[in-house]
Amino acid sequence: MILVTNDDGIVAPGIKALVEVARKFGEVLVVAPDSPQSGQGHAITIQQPLKLREVELFEGIRAFECSGTPVDCVKLAKNVILKNSQIDLCISGINHGSNASINILYSGTMSAAMEASLEGINSIGFSLLDYNFGADFEASGMVAEEIISWVLEHGMGPTKLLNVNIPKGKRSDIRGIRICRQAEGRWVEEFQEGTDPRGEKYYWLTGKFECLDERADTDIKALSENYVSVVPSGHNLFVAEALPFFSTLEK
Repeated sequence: MILVTNDDGIVAPGIKALVEVARKFGEVLVVAPDSPQSGQGHAITIQQPLKLREVELFEGIRAFECSGTPVDCVKLAKNVILKNSQIDLCISGINHGSNASINILYSGTMSAAMEASLEGINSIGFSLLDYNFGADFEASGMVAEEIISWVLEHGMGPTKLLNVNIPKGKRSDIRGIRICRQAEGRWVEEFQEGTDPRGEKYYWLTGKFECLDERADTDIKALSENYVSVVPSGHNLFVAEALPFFSTLEK
């Protein structure tokens, strides 16, 4: 069983492209948010009940829209819909826009895949470097098919999570696939201030990504050279290099 989810919502073009790829490899279940959930990270819903509604959006494939976050979708798929079934692979996306570098921390797309990986399920998040809702997903679908095929044949070794980012353009424009490290970076953020019709102030987050990593083997570098970046990822935030520094704090 292949579980397909996303954060752009169940009617987004990206998930439709990913479902068409997934159906080539076996039985598919789709569980995705009923509305866009970009930037939700690993948020879960605990203050109100969740709702699932079965929908007919993908011919021959069972699909549910969920009132919660991308992580809620994975939890409900595993513990409710597929409670007594095995999930062989979870794929999330194809996201509209990059999830390279530190964007993995904010991404609902990657958090959905990460939630599945926490449950021991091999998981892949796919993102296309095109924020346009009408983006062309033909090339990214081809890339997703290549990577899914490889993973199903070879497994994922010591990791359970891959973060895949795909350059914008035709498949012939993409130079290849690189296995990368996650680049260091940050968002230089600003808030645009305005006033709503009732006279109340509001603040709208905006900003620009800044790469702080000069290494040649990062995802940002690969994408800048028109390669697909594949980053073996995880969920352990422990920094081993800091242990000696804090050693004198122990009592």
